[in-house]
Amino acid sequence: MSPRRNRQRGAKPVERAGGERYGLEATEEWRGEEWVVRQIGASGAAKHYRCPGCDQEIPPGVPHVVTWPRHGDVDDRRHWHRACWNARDRRSARLQRSRNAPKY
Repeated sequence: MSPRRNRQRGAKPVERAGGERYGLEATEEWRGEEWVVRQIGASGAAKHYRCPGCDQEIPPGVPHVVTWPRHGDVDDRRHWHRACWNARDRRSARLQRSRNAPKY
């Protein structure tokens, strides 16, 4: 007997042009809008990103989530730490960045 594989409800595998599996997508509602949420594993995280939840850097090799509005543009994608995305309703609306912090 083969082991059971559990999948998240509403999640579907996403495929890249090469046919490799990139991540699982799910749809969540936040602030009255539908958001697509894609899980990115450590091997898929190849660049530096800035998390909008905590305003800290996400270095390469750290698993995180990518979110964008369902009817949004490619420029609307944001990379979040998983914990920050889960706590997005408990965080303040506007974070203050220090003067010497990078703005990317």
